[in-house]
Amino acid sequence: MHPHPSERHAIDPSASPEEAAAIVAALERFMRASAMPARSPLEGPDGWERAARLEAVERWSLPEAREAWMDP
Repeated sequence: MHPHPSERHAIDPSASPEEAAAIVAALERFMRASAMPARSPLEGPDGWERAARLEAVERWSLPEAREAWMDP
């Protein structure tokens, strides 16, 4: 249920520079903590990724639609 327009009030959305920096630092920490581990360039795509790439490319009927980055 939404409040009546006369009962609504504005919330001050601005943060201080210190608060903004703390939020950004927390987001960066979260992104690093939850990121997948990096794969070495020598490792090829896993089976699921390779199958998805091949399925997507094989939907095109033209032989020139295959890109050079796709492994055979």
